[in-house]
Amino acid sequence: MNKHIILGAIVAMGLATVSCDDFLNDNRFPMSQQTVNAEFWSNSVNVQNQINYFYQDYLGYGNGTGSGAFYFTTLNDDQCGRNSFTNWKNTNTSPSSSNWSSPYTEIRRAFQVIEGLSSQTKIEGAELNNYVGLCYLHIARQYYALVRCYGDVPLVKQLLDTESPELYGPRVNRNDVIDYAIECVDKAIANISKQSSKTEFSKDLASAVKVEICLYEGAYAKYHKNDASRSNKYYQLAAQTGEALASSYPICNDYTSLYKSLRVAGQGYNGLTNNSEVIFMKAYEQGVFMHSIMDYSCASDGIAGLTKSAFDAYVFKDGLPKSKTSYNNTDQGVPDAAAKELSIANLLEVRDQRLAMTTYDHVFFPGMAWTGPNTSAMWSMTGYGVSKYDNFETSVSDATTANKGYTCAPLFWGARLNLAILEAKAELGTLTDADLAKYMKPLWDRAGIEVTPTVAFLSGINDPANNMNVSSLIWEIRRCRRCELIMDDDIRYWDLVRWHQLQLLDTQQNPDILLGAYVANAPVQCGATTGDYANCSYNGNQRIFDNKQYLFPIPTGQIQLNEALTQNPGW
Repeated sequence: MNKHIILGAIVAMGLATVSCDDFLNDNRFPMSQQTVNAEFWSNSVNVQNQINYFYQDYLGYGNGTGSGAFYFTTLNDDQCGRNSFTNWKNTNTSPSSSNWSSPYTEIRRAFQVIEGLSSQTKIEGAELNNYVGLCYLHIARQYYALVRCYGDVPLVKQLLDTESPELYGPRVNRNDVIDYAIECVDKAIANISKQSSKTEFSKDLASAVKVEICLYEGAYAKYHKNDASRSNKYYQLAAQTGEALASSYPICNDYTSLYKSLRVAGQGYNGLTNNSEVIFMKAYEQGVFMHSIMDYSCASDGIAGLTKSAFDAYVFKDGLPKSKTSYNNTDQGVPDAAAKELSIANLLEVRDQRLAMTTYDHVFFPGMAWTGPNTSAMWSMTGYGVSKYDNFETSVSDATTANKGYTCAPLFWGARLNLAILEAKAELGTLTDADLAKYMKPLWDRAGIEVTPTVAFLSGINDPANNMNVSSLIWEIRRCRRCELIMDDDIRYWDLVRWHQLQLLDTQQNPDILLGAYVANAPVQCGATTGDYANCSYNGNQRIFDNKQYLFPIPTGQIQLNEALTQNPGW
């Protein structure tokens, strides 16, 4: 049985019960105190056990009945919340936050391993370097997470004790923290032994993490700080690192296989391990370590459905948006009064086929539920469903029961690389037709789009829906990213942050993001509508943008403990 699946189960169940006694007795669980015993650190099994807990940082589809970073994160313009209104990630200050504490806990954990290894002499050479490289990969990801949330943060580069003055240090400029994160990930790339592995940490994973951090920083420097020099530096790093890696992870032929691959021991279901596009995955297995994403996305008590904004973002088969296409661009489904159904198969047929692989071919809402393939009677406030993560080969019981899902989650994969390369080059002004043929056309081909993308074609579309004040070329690259990665890994929210477009989530300024399917011709009246469209405003709730939302509030308890800390603006 794959050891990483077992580790996933340990992470899911063991962290809540860990204690100092557990660690001191048998060293099975993550370290809860500093250990400097050279004999302990001379044992490779002990070191690997500590490294294994870095896997908890990758949420994927979630653990057991818990939520993950796919589908469940609904603060965006692609989904409306499940049975409730999705407000900002923060609405007020609080004494503590796991967004602050967890990364620092993990940074300390990684430095504990590094210091512990420095105290022994038996593990050396490539093995030693590999462990140290894995620690620096983990440190890089934690600082990236902190900077995305808080901006300037205290920067710790070594293991601290209770007397260390750095414990009470000030916040460090975010640029310096990101630069340090890149230093760490470069150490990881240089030192990790395994070149590639879909279920283990590897050099290629470290490179993919570097691409993500550099893409984020390139956009943040440009759109928040107006720092062209820094922006160009990081966009170039994103493009160069991505191009060096992308050819090793070619786009697979089946979009749905990325999200629905089953893993069953002894039955030939190997999850994503044979998918050419996958760099790193979270491996679930039937009866061993499972999730609940299928249950929540086909629930009879309401699902987080797609918005009209998301539906309309998909181009038609001619590569053009709704305002420009030569195809029939109606959004009216076909009603069946006898069956009390509203089919939208006609709408999906003429569009980018990623949409048909993401939503169901029927509309359903309160009062007009729908039972699809291997699902319960579903309804969505928007009328649109989410089929992207539902594997129809599983039993009805497994699909509609919490903690019974065993589809594997992609964490880093080829499409993410291709889209990063395209965006970085478009922002740098160096994107060519050859780049589009290499990195965008495979995505369009897989989606059934019948034209070849070129710089001239994308630049000439000029979609009137472009509300980001960017060129047509950059808008179309962003559109492709949105549709390809929809509902994946909370990507859309953080894209809007780095592009300085978070105001698009203001429901008063942009009421259309609360709309869903066209329901005027439905055989059953939809209770919550605006004009002809389903509405998911949830009793008039509104989400009002304030510039302070670009940064999370520093936990007030931390400010009380450390007088050198200052609060973020507006909080």
